Amino acid sequence: MDSPDQSLLQKLAASRIAIEAIEPVVDEGRFAAKTIVGHAFRVEADIFCDGHEILAASLLCRRRGEESWRELPMRHLVNDHWRATVVFEEVGHHEFKIASWVDLFAIWRMDTAKKHEAGQKVSLELQEGRLLAEKALSVRTGGTSNDRSALKTLLAELTSSPSEGDALAVLTSDDMAVLMRRLGTRTNLTETDKAFPVFVDREKAGCSAWYELMPRSQSGSPDRHGTFDDVIARLPYVRDLGFDVLYFPPIHPIGSTNRKGRNNSLTAEPGDPGCPYAIGSEKGGHDALHPELSTFEDFARLVQAAREHGLEIALDFAVQCSPDHPWIKQHPQWFDWRADGTIKFAENPPKKYEDIVDIHFYSRDAIPGLWYALRDIVLFWLKRGVRLFRVDNPHTKPLPFWEWMVEEVRQVDPGVVFLAEAFTRPKMMKRLAKVGFSQSYSYFTWRNTKRELTEYLTELTREECRHYMRPNFFVNTPDINPVYLQTGGRPGFQVRLFLAATLGTNYGVYSGFELCEAAAIRAWDWGRPGNIKADIAFVNRLRRENPALQQFTNLKFYNAWNDSILYYGKHTDDLASFLLFAVNVDPHHPQGAQFEVPMWEFGLPDDAAIEAEDLVTGQPFTWTGKIQHMFLDPCQRPYMAWRLIPPGAWQ
Repeated sequence: MDSPDQSLLQKLAASRIAIEAIEPVVDEGRFAAKTIVGHAFRVEADIFCDGHEILAASLLCRRRGEESWRELPMRHLVNDHWRATVVFEEVGHHEFKIASWVDLFAIWRMDTAKKHEAGQKVSLELQEGRLLAEKALSVRTGGTSNDRSALKTLLAELTSSPSEGDALAVLTSDDMAVLMRRLGTRTNLTETDKAFPVFVDREKAGCSAWYELMPRSQSGSPDRHGTFDDVIARLPYVRDLGFDVLYFPPIHPIGSTNRKGRNNSLTAEPGDPGCPYAIGSEKGGHDALHPELSTFEDFARLVQAAREHGLEIALDFAVQCSPDHPWIKQHPQWFDWRADGTIKFAENPPKKYEDIVDIHFYSRDAIPGLWYALRDIVLFWLKRGVRLFRVDNPHTKPLPFWEWMVEEVRQVDPGVVFLAEAFTRPKMMKRLAKVGFSQSYSYFTWRNTKRELTEYLTELTREECRHYMRPNFFVNTPDINPVYLQTGGRPGFQVRLFLAATLGTNYGVYSGFELCEAAAIRAWDWGRPGNIKADIAFVNRLRRENPALQQFTNLKFYNAWNDSILYYGKHTDDLASFLLFAVNVDPHHPQGAQFEVPMWEFGLPDDAAIEAEDLVTGQPFTWTGKIQHMFLDPCQRPYMAWRLIPPGAWQ
């Protein structure tokens, strides 16, 4: 047998530390974990080695492409598990890796203290400790110039301290331990084999409230097509409800061929506007505006006016065309043609959508022209101030295309937010999030019972998908009016609003939801009695004012002994923002329950008292004892919201 390469053996022997079970790592680093700029990003791993050595570990982070790493110490928890938290201050691609080493000085400090406490002589040990400190100054493995200056000062104290006791005090001091943690020799230094990707999104990707409306329906009259000026006039209304994203379905020219009529009729009468998703006519395609909405100059005024009201405009990116789209003549190879020479309409048998044709991504001639054209559509609107895109049915288009296109757009602006409108199979929804979508539609729209909501939210906040998938809890859409809303009356709308806004950090409503409207009516009375505008403004204010509601994975379910009452809370790591919520998910009957106030979260005994505030009324009060009672009458208000005050923090 040939002798092994000595250098390889030396390297193998030196890397004696195991670093495993690293989180968050998505598919072994194939995809990026996600976080939000300015938010804490937690990295954990199991780190251990043979024997009884004392280890140290660091988290190394950098922006992708940079040469130097930022180093943060990792903290040992229990059972060889370590953790560090980093805050990324720039949007874009970052990466991290983990390093660990045997901390010789920590071992020396522990052993020397034991010997001294046992009454043994430690003269030789003190010499060895000093040598370790002097070596740290010469090797310079880490730390700053200030650290080295401080270490030199401590070594000078050793020279001026004649007694063994003084030397022991200096070498075993906490100051010396901290400096040697940063500067000491890193024996058996072991690093992860590769760096793991992290994508840092802007705040709007992690926490946003969307209001969707049809611009063409904003005139206030069923007899006049709405314009961008009509939308501008509605901006204060949307702002006062507390939303920060105003989202439009497609605003492009609509085809005439097979145009849909009123109430989804297959025959359009003169003047019927058609379906906005039948994109394209002789007036243009995805980079054009529907003429009746107005001009690009007016659109620019709308974007600016929205910004002045604290709103961002989001557009629908629907990769489909009407039979009149200019691309069909310019690029017929991008579409599917039948044996008789006619174009193939979109269909989901037995349904047919004859006002729409799908793009044929798998055509031999689709790459690169089609891919470039679709990317350039997004860049076109990006230049016009749009940085949020809701993507229609992305699960019916190739995953490689989305991965490529999202990254192409990020190269221009890493702050662009893509929302995947994919009500589809769970694995496909999650894969779309992996390939780059910032937010994802979810099954929340159809999760109604306490059990359904608890199971689904536990999956989203506790399983691996929490590292890359950010759900957006839309309560309704133009074409989805859930049975719960159809049958729940006003309380049903209050329940779904409150759940969406407090369980999730991203949520949305379609215009008319605030009126508890389930019927398709063109012109509404926006001030009519029975609306829930006050509820919407309330929950959006809570979201703005309470940091706990700006995080998703901090959700916890607590005990309330009634299957119709969902009881949960959110809090920041320091407990300074601690909110509790209770919702009666039965919109038809009053419900009561005994429930637990989570005294244990504050280290309090079960019989303790804790200060609280009713966030709906603003009334302060005190809970004494862990077990309390609630009663929720949907005819009054089907939800409760409380703030717990950490002991000693009431002002």
